[in-house]
Amino acid sequence: MDFALPPELVALADEARAVGRAAAERSEAAGRPVEDTWMVGVDDAFARELAERRWLGMTWPEAEGGGGRSPLERFVVVEALISEGAPIAGVWFADRQIGPTLLQFGTARQRARWLPGILDGTARWCIGMSEPDAGSDVASLRTRAVPDGGDWVVTGTKVWTSGAALADHCYLIARTDPGAPPHRGLSELVVDMGSPGVEVRPIADAVGDTHFCEVTFTEVRVPGDHLVGQPHGSFRQVMRQMEHERGGIDRLVSNHRLYRDVLPHAELSRPLVRQEVAALEGAYRLGRLLVLREVLGQAPPSFSAATKTFCTEHEQRVAAFGAATLGPAAVAGDAALARRVARNLCYAPAYTLMGGTTQILRTILGERVLGLPR
Repeated sequence: MDFALPPELVALADEARAVGRAAAERSEAAGRPVEDTWMVGVDDAFARELAERRWLGMTWPEAEGGGGRSPLERFVVVEALISEGAPIAGVWFADRQIGPTLLQFGTARQRARWLPGILDGTARWCIGMSEPDAGSDVASLRTRAVPDGGDWVVTGTKVWTSGAALADHCYLIARTDPGAPPHRGLSELVVDMGSPGVEVRPIADAVGDTHFCEVTFTEVRVPGDHLVGQPHGSFRQVMRQMEHERGGIDRLVSNHRLYRDVLPHAELSRPLVRQEVAALEGAYRLGRLLVLREVLGQAPPSFSAATKTFCTEHEQRVAAFGAATLGPAAVAGDAALARRVARNLCYAPAYTLMGGTTQILRTILGERVLGLPR
């Protein structure tokens, strides 16, 4: 079987790599990370460049302002950008899942209101899902949205909300029917982050990044027409949204550039080192094929749980390989590379937590994909 890309996609990937490398070099010069840049790399000028190149909303219908391009074209572009360390966090969540969600479930008026800001790279979005006592279990969310005179009044707390401190809008999952069974009674609302009653507190992680936030909503008034999709029907919509979130190339290549930069330092004369490199090379290729199945719509329903689990565990193995390869003596050599390795090793536990913990995803695989008894 020939897995080679056609010449036009190879050329597009080469172009995206060059663009991503130039952006990453600017980030490095400014002292910003070049790993995990879909989470921590925010650059307004680069967001505008992506918009000008029409690399935002690439697969969206042209009638909605999108590029009308194929999923493979988007795949090679975002793979190249993230692999090179381009700072795309300011636009990533909106492009990856908010736009597709609005296209599938939003009204024509909602799409006309919110898609243009995503496409021109000026609107930042966050996703209000996890809560202090409800991480990966969407059904146990307790943030309330109560109808009041045609509006909704929201009260509750969200946590681990990536990018909330810089966001213009929050795509919020809230309980609108407290009497319904846990998987029902949830709705989706678009909340203006500048609304009275919204408080954002950044959370510093182990490496000093503050992209995670806690967001408190205290009687925040949300217009009635900001409800997206079916009232009390969010759970089905969220599951579709999670397919966008869990099955993408971002879950495989967050630290792929670091692997490439560390590899020349590996002692390949040692059999165990060669064995680990072979395992990493093989796993990277397998993970990429899993992502391509998602991109091409060939994966079974809910299989993105397997894709994310495999890919993020690979990223953790890459982080461990970097630390084992450089070791404590690295500080005396390439200090900049050593700092990147140290940062990534500390950050790596997050890979299998954010977007759904590995334990929850394995449960999803057992119950929904394999049909195992509970």
